[in-house]
Amino acid sequence: MGYLDLTAISFTLPDGRPLLDEVTFRVGEGVTTALVGPNGAGKSTLLRIVRGEEKAHGGAIAIGGSLGVMDQFIGHGKSGETVHDLLVAVSPARIRRAALELEASENALIEHDDLDTQMRYAAALADYADAGGYEHETVWDTCTIAALGVPYERARFRELGTLSGGEQKRLALEALLRGPDDVLLLDEPDNYLDVPGKRWLEDQLRATAKTVLLVSHDRELLARAADRIVTLETGSAGSTAWVHGGSFATYAEAREDRMARLDELRRRWDEEHEKLRALVARMKVAAAANDGFASRYQAAVTRLTKFETAGPPQERPPEQDLQLRLRGARTGKRAVIAEKLELTGLMKPFDLEVWFGDRVAVLGSNGSGKSHFLRLLAAGGTDPDTRLGHVTTVGSGLDRVAHTGRAILGARVVPGWFAQTHRHPEFVGRTLLDLLHRGDDNRRGMPRDAASSALDRYGLVAQAEQDFDTLSGGQQARFQVLLLELSGTTLLLLDEPTDNLDLARAVTDPEVRALLLVEVVDHDLVLDVVKHHGAPDRPRRPPRDGLRSRAEPRSRRLQLHVVAAITARRRLFRGIGRLLGLSGPGGACWRRGRVRRWLGGVSLEVAENAHDDGDRRVW
Repeated sequence: MGYLDLTAISFTLPDGRPLLDEVTFRVGEGVTTALVGPNGAGKSTLLRIVRGEEKAHGGAIAIGGSLGVMDQFIGHGKSGETVHDLLVAVSPARIRRAALELEASENALIEHDDLDTQMRYAAALADYADAGGYEHETVWDTCTIAALGVPYERARFRELGTLSGGEQKRLALEALLRGPDDVLLLDEPDNYLDVPGKRWLEDQLRATAKTVLLVSHDRELLARAADRIVTLETGSAGSTAWVHGGSFATYAEAREDRMARLDELRRRWDEEHEKLRALVARMKVAAAANDGFASRYQAAVTRLTKFETAGPPQERPPEQDLQLRLRGARTGKRAVIAEKLELTGLMKPFDLEVWFGDRVAVLGSNGSGKSHFLRLLAAGGTDPDTRLGHVTTVGSGLDRVAHTGRAILGARVVPGWFAQTHRHPEFVGRTLLDLLHRGDDNRRGMPRDAASSALDRYGLVAQAEQDFDTLSGGQQARFQVLLLELSGTTLLLLDEPTDNLDLARAVTDPEVRALLLVEVVDHDLVLDVVKHHGAPDRPRRPPRDGLRSRAEPRSRRLQLHVVAAITARRRLFRGIGRLLGLSGPGGACWRRGRVRRWLGGVSLEVAENAHDDGDRRVW
């Protein structure tokens, strides 16, 4: 059995900003501990320090047993990587080293077939066998069958790019949970998983005897699988750790009690500080009138100095206040039209119409083609028209999606794509301030003061001079939303937008308004589709013809078309029911005459009582 012990871990960013301030906690044997905190608080950095990729600037780490690691951005398979490469990356350290050496020696033997390379290859084979590599391939065989439905020998050379993010994540989790490592570090393990995958992960975490430290923002996963909660609380000197010894079921109440206690301690400190200042002032006046009070005056000054040197108690962690200004614009009545559209090898042909003001949720299992469908629309459809704004800088750089039939965007429809994997090669190596200052073909550049103000509204002003690819997943998500705001997008394509957002950004109805469901200025615009969580009651729809009602001013009728790829948690069904205007228990029954359009033939479902009528879903 393994354990993990962190003592006074401190870390400072290259620009001099403190990130971690004496973080201390322990993960006991067989305990599943969740690490939570705001985006950018240092959760992923702390995990990199534990696994040795970053060096802490203070403190000590003790690990009992072998360590297995799953990175936050696993599921972003690079070009040329295979299933074998992914399984090797999450295998035990000794097997991983032996497998990499075996592959390198094989490549060397292919290029130069001489005695030295032959001897190197023979030694690599022996080392791989001694490390238990061949025995471990039986574990990989079980993993590929469970995650992909095919044995390891058939799947090993399959490119990761042909797998969805959820399939890659499930494969890595299968390998880690079935492997021999005693301690597991799982960074956002639930991202990209569909509903059955999430339920499977919860069951595995409850059943495993391994010691687990995981980072997650999924309330259902935290409530069902975590034994203890460690919260990184941001502060001016860096993030500190607060440990809640219970499960997530009691976390909210304990958190409120802690905030009330911190407020009370600070109030008492301020009162005592004011009393000491008043005492020093009185003693100063008395000492000026009578030398006998001089010693008392000096004693009061010394007491005040010691009190101020000790400093105030810990302050309440600051709350992040995001202020979005997403505004739509008038487009053609029909925003998206699909005619006998079939994504090759993924779904049957279907017809679809999305009208001005519609909100459409795309549901389906991992690998069913949700991201491919959104990427096709983001690229402008089948025949994008540059004169109508269908081709954007981001869309023009996307790989074409193989399909038959037609996908057509309407007049004045400008697609804005929120990438599931945050894949933006054009942002690599560029700072946030530079990206906003220079602009692109679809977005004007901004003066640096205006760019800093925009970043401040999204809680990113401290990262203004930081490269995009060095941001945390949640910070990258927020920046993508900011770019959608500034680019004049009229068709939002949100591919799992809340995956990496912290609990304050991606939870239930009142809080989710802080990210994607806020009312904007005086408009009724809300982005009604969020990946996992419920949403507030939607505003009254515009008429079918897209014209505003006479009772409402034009400023209240500006809307965005929204399409979101969704692989939801259990709470999704109730939320989707409310946001799409569905009625019935849990919002499961389809209200005819509202948004009667769906992707026929695709494995999509909103609720368990949906039934199939031919090749079209009936709700």
